[in-house]
Amino acid sequence: MPAAESHPVALTRIDVTDAAALDAYLAIRNAVTPDSPDDADQVRWETDTYGASIVRLLASVDGRPVGTASTGRIWMHDPSYDRFWLGLWVLPPSRGRGIGSALYRAVSEAARAAGKTGFQTELAETHVDGHRFLARRGFVEVDRMKSVRLDLAGLEPPSVPRIPGVTLVTLAARPDLLPSVHRVAVETFPDVPTADEPLFPGTLAEFVARDVDRAGVPHDGFVIAVDDATGEAAGYANLVFLAGSSTVAMHDMTAVRPAFRGRGIARALKLATILWAVDHGLEALETGNDEANAPMRAVNARLGYRPLPDSIGLHGPLAPAE
Repeated sequence: MPAAESHPVALTRIDVTDAAALDAYLAIRNAVTPDSPDDADQVRWETDTYGASIVRLLASVDGRPVGTASTGRIWMHDPSYDRFWLGLWVLPPSRGRGIGSALYRAVSEAARAAGKTGFQTELAETHVDGHRFLARRGFVEVDRMKSVRLDLAGLEPPSVPRIPGVTLVTLAARPDLLPSVHRVAVETFPDVPTADEPLFPGTLAEFVARDVDRAGVPHDGFVIAVDDATGEAAGYANLVFLAGSSTVAMHDMTAVRPAFRGRGIARALKLATILWAVDHGLEALETGNDEANAPMRAVNARLGYRPLPDSIGLHGPLAPAE
């Protein structure tokens, strides 16, 4: 008798106030994709900010959690975007038994009930089983992020160049600049290369919830370039700690308004965040840029970032309605 019949899969929806279920979700996800971890703080922030759309499921066999999945609104896109995010993780010993398929069908029903018509996800190129699973269900590559890492051990604190007419400050020192920083996002996000949907800056409140008050974003490592002539933000760069880590952070965004480009501001902002990371004892900084984003990739290369496996963006359909 097939294993799937003798050991049926039980799917339950995860309540983030259920510590055991949340621990199981995190243990499975972080074991399957340690390069894209999650932690309880991130889950709680995500639930508080986007909870109305989020569905997280736990798959168990004989009472033992073996897989998990999540779906919901994609933070960086307008809520009307016709795709939901897809995350799906099954422990290697339990693969090939229909567990991933059961989770995929269940999150597809959740996305369909929310009026969505497809999924978007990303996965490092090294996860061969995951790519094979998604390809069999019609997922196709739509973009590719060139991921890089800067190891900070032994790195001399960088010198941050002075840009004439521009002063660098931190958000911790100048929280009054948040509306101006938001205007930078409104002006620059449409320029960021994406597969098909432009990045969504949102309202000021939405921007602050997602890009400022998000779990793991240090305000004293959030650097703003201020135009001395107007007092307005000309650009900004921020970091976010990798979930569960206090020693590795990601460059979340480096943005400079078009009128101020070509003056070295992006490089100065990035150097300022590197200096902050060195001063605070971090081990490494990581980032990723679309392969079409040549200017920022050139900045990273000049600063000594080394390549990591590419992160591949994928679009795919919902499972057929049952």
